[in-house]
Amino acid sequence: MRDAQELELMLRGYGLTTAEILYRMPDHPSVLQTYLWQDYDLAPKFPVLTGFLDFWRSKLEGPLHSIRYTHRKLISPTEWRKVDGEILLN
Repeated sequence: MRDAQELELMLRGYGLTTAEILYRMPDHPSVLQTYLWQDYDLAPKFPVLTGFLDFWRSKLEGPLHSIRYTHRKLISPTEWRKVDGEILLN
């Protein structure tokens, strides 16, 4: 079921977004900790990542230091083509 949902997202233009989030430890502000986040999102506005970061700022205690992200579309329109026939080999 999850694979079908992921394929549907990719066909609607979503790509895989990975973010490396550096944040300060609440008890030790001079210590930085790394958190890796990954989900399907729409470039260039990244609403899913933005929503996660808003949640982080409002609900979690570790203040954000920096965020690095990458985005990759896994399916592009040129990878799909119409097939008119099929050849079966035994």
